[in-house]
Amino acid sequence: MTGGAARDREIVLETERLLLRQWQVGEATILRELWAERDPRVPPHRRIDADGRPTVEDLQESIRSRDAMSFGLLAVARKDAGDLIGYCGLVDNGRAGTGEPALAFELLRRVWSQGYATEAAMAVCDAARSAGHERLWATVWEWNTASRRVLAKIGFTETERREVDAVHGTTLFATRLL
Repeated sequence: MTGGAARDREIVLETERLLLRQWQVGEATILRELWAERDPRVPPHRRIDADGRPTVEDLQESIRSRDAMSFGLLAVARKDAGDLIGYCGLVDNGRAGTGEPALAFELLRRVWSQGYATEAAMAVCDAARSAGHERLWATVWEWNTASRRVLAKIGFTETERREVDAVHGTTLFATRLL
């Protein structure tokens, strides 16, 4: 990502309509809203549990420690409204098994279908190329047609690799050469 690889350096990406930057502790409420909006087919460990976890306080601690918020997952804010609408960035979750980073994004439902995910994801891909990455991966649920559309728009190709989960659905693996 642009801005350097050191964890203490601020990373900022800018597009025509968006600003992508590090999370601030006070923005944990937006993360909590993202967790609350997740599709019920998403595995339970990625949704709010019966005890109400993660709480805003849990997420604030994650932002402080940068543990749960991978260094590469940037907050996405709209420039005109100044509001935070989700995240987009690179993760190294090891699922692809290549040692190469994976693109991840999630936006609040109220801003879906406005091109923000495509715009943010393209900025992250451009930054990854500038940082010397040659290829990116992405994983997406087969039932998540909107995210699959975003990935296709920005040049990702679905591979033959799949992970089938009888409860939550099939995970597809996509890749893009930079």
